[in-house]
This record gives sequence, C-alpha cells and structure tokens, in this order.
Amino acid sequence: MNNGGKRRLRENGDRGDDDDDDMEEDGLEAWERTYADERSWEALQEDESGFLRPIDNKAVHHAQYRRRLQSLSATARIQKGLIRFLFVVVDLSKAAAEMDYRPSRMVMIAKQVEAFIREFFDQNPLSQIGLVTIKDGVAHSLTELGGSPESHIKALMGKLECSGDGSLQNALELVQGYLDQIPSYGHREVLILYSALSTCDPGDIMQTIQKCKKSKIRCSVIGLSAEMYICKHLCQETGGSYSIALDEAHLKDLILEHAPPPPAIAEFAVANLIKMGFPQRAAEGSISICSCHKEAKIGEGYICPRCKARVCELPTECRVCGLTLVSSPHLARSYHHLFPIAPFDEVPPSRQFEPHHRLQKTCFGCQQSLRNPSNKFSLYVECPKCKQPFCLDCDIYIHESLHNCPGCESFRPS
Repeated sequence: MNNGGKRRLRENGDRGDDDDDDMEEDGLEAWERTYADERSWEALQEDESGFLRPIDNKAVHHAQYRRRLQSLSATARIQKGLIRFLFVVVDLSKAAAEMDYRPSRMVMIAKQVEAFIREFFDQNPLSQIGLVTIKDGVAHSLTELGGSPESHIKALMGKLECSGDGSLQNALELVQGYLDQIPSYGHREVLILYSALSTCDPGDIMQTIQKCKKSKIRCSVIGLSAEMYICKHLCQETGGSYSIALDEAHLKDLILEHAPPPPAIAEFAVANLIKMGFPQRAAEGSISICSCHKEAKIGEGYICPRCKARVCELPTECRVCGLTLVSSPHLARSYHHLFPIAPFDEVPPSRQFEPHHRLQKTCFGCQQSLRNPSNKFSLYVECPKCKQPFCLDCDIYIHESLHNCPGCESFRPS
C-alpha cells in the first residue's frame, strides 16, 4: 500500500511539486514551521474571568524598563566611571556552534555584541572598547582599544569561526596585560561571553584572577550554558556580575545592562584633573600621515593641538604625545550620567478621575491621545516636577535618549 501510494505521487508531478514547496529541509510542514518559529501559545495569559487573552507586550516591556530605571536611580548619587576601557571577550570555541540559540550561539552572540557596541558608545562617548576571541585554547586580540564602533563590528563579523576549546586564563592574561597600562583615571573592565562548560588553561587560573584583582579590573561573565564555579569566583573576586542567559531576549537584556557606567571602585573614586585636547578637523584635500595606521591619508581626520599629529577618530589618545583627544559633544553627552533625570510617576486608574487628571487628554511629548479606543485612559506617567503627562513610549525615549524633560525645559525661565 505504501509503495503504491508513492508511485501514484510520482506519477502526479504537480502534486509532488506542491509537497516539495510545503516541506523544508528540516522536514516540517508550513503550518508546523509557523508555530515552531513564533511560539504563539506563549503570547497568551489568563484574565480574572478565566478567559485567554493576548499579553500586552507594551505594558510588560514598560514594567521591565521601569524596574531597571528604579534600580539605577537608587544609585544615582554614587560616583560613576565615565572614562571606561572595556574588553569584550567572545568565546568562539566549538561550544559556540551549538544550535540551542537560533541559528547558533555564535551568530546570536555576534548580533548582540554589535547592538551592545553601538549602545556602549552612545552611552559612553569618552570610553573605548577592544575585542578578544577565544578558540583552540588560545586568546586572540581582534581589535585594540578604540572609539570607532564600525571598525570593531567589521573585525568581529569577519572572524566568526568556531573551533577547539576555550581558555579563560589565556583571555584574562591577555586583557590584563593591555589594561594594566591604562592610566589611573580610566576604569578597567572585562565582559566575557562564555559558551563552554569547561576551560583548558596552561597554568593556575587562581593566580591570574588575583592579578586581575590587584590591577583593579572588574570582570563580568555572561554564560550561555550552565553556571560554572570558576566564572562565579572570578566575578566575586573582581567585583563584577555573573549571569546565565535563558533565551535570546534575556541575553540581550543582560548584555545591555553593561552599557551604562557602573559605580566607581573605591580606589578610583578620587577627583583628579585630566589633560584633554580638543583637536580641529583636518582641511579637505590635505595629505598627511596618520599616526594611527602609519599611512598617508587625504582630508579626513583630526589634528592634535599639542604636537600637530594626525588621528583618524575621536575619542583617542595621541600616539605621539599621549594627550587624550576628545570633542566637546562627547563631554556634553556624558553629562546626563552625573545628573540623571528622575523617574516619572505612574498614574494609576484610581487617580485618573481626579479633577487635575481629567483635563489631561494628550501626551505632552508626542501630542498623542492618552485615551484608548474605548475612550478610557491608558496607563501613562507624569513628571514629578512639572506634572506634565507622558505616554509610555515618550517615558522610555526621555530617559534613555533625550535625558531632559520637555515639560521642565519648556517652563524654565530663559
């Protein structure tokens, strides 16, 4: 019966083509792939009446955001390190080829590291990042410390290959050698994205951990497998954090938590003056040798105000005279970390019928209506100072990007 059925399918060419269209290489039907990819049953929750209804993802996202904002505001007056030197260590051992994250751990990590690098430089314009990879039991320096996100991303995307075992000790020895040369005002950090469940080290990793602790290097680890004692011990000794990612969304949140400046280590929480130079942009068409790449370049670049050497990007340190080179917008963008805007207050439904709140019909920021299609107030917030209402989207935009309350700025006397 089965052989006859197969012969009939072969004779009917159109039907065979349709089956080929419906079946993918993974052997799933089209309707199966839809549910396997979207996991739509996870987007339902039970209401008070026992009925299933879609989860309000916007409200859930805003609640998570506000919890994170409240935790940050609790430490708002703690001195923070605004000039950070961070090495991101990416595990590219054979464990990164596992496919529990789609399409693989390696591709997922590369995607999240790209987003983290862009967010890091947006939050820390005076800081620098370097990339290190681990594979075949060896740590490779992918990029040196620098302030260009595009160069880091391009270098990472060109070296996505998995092989061999991972070695935490070799990675720590490499970054410790680089960060030990950083000036005392710089905050030294390492973020390790580790996929393996073991580490193949050439010596005593405990001594390496003590060297990092002595050099005041804050080491944090995000694991994609189970918890490892050595990673937890490393983070406890150096004052970092250790987390295990549960899924893609959780991994993204864990990585982005390292973008804002952390509290300064006690030994570094001392006010000291830092010499900085504000270079001018090189004239168009001018030809000079770049001190970064040791080659002639035309037009683009900046001129060090002290030694007149040419550099390609800001912020950086002059390779000739050692002067820290920044631009004034970099300093201005770092200002909001020193004086963060206060979290807005949620207006619960019980207060929305008070006379003051009945007059609030639109968001002060985007001028969109605060009422839903049923003419009832949606959840919104208000500034504790100017008492202006804002929708949830504007709340997130003001605290994460704008860093100024439009209501307070508009009513401030000129």
